[in-house]
Amino acid sequence: QVQLVESGGGLVQPGGSLRLSCIASGMLFSANAMRWYRQAPGKQRELVAAITSGGSTNYADSVKGRFTISRDNAKNTVYLQMNSLQPADTAVYYCNTPLYSLVWGQGTQVTVSS
Repeated sequence: QVQLVESGGGLVQPGGSLRLSCIASGMLFSANAMRWYRQAPGKQRELVAAITSGGSTNYADSVKGRFTISRDNAKNTVYLQMNSLQPADTAVYYCNTPLYSLVWGQGTQVTVSS
């Protein structure tokens, strides 16, 4: 049974940073691409960043240059380093993997506010 557990969210001031983590279990983590999504109140879930099994990355235009996705296959963990946070980044952040796209964790809340 595939499980995804996100953590690391919180309240941060504009311009601040957070690092999100997502621990995956029940799958061969190293062989799977991983993605971070976010969903703001009243909006659809959107793809923020993705990393392939080989480490290639892609980002939404809105976060390019501010967010960095990375992975540690030894720890079955994918990270999202978020810098220069803005109020528009406020959302619940989720990780996901394309092979098990119906599996979602509980998410982690990120609130950017002064």
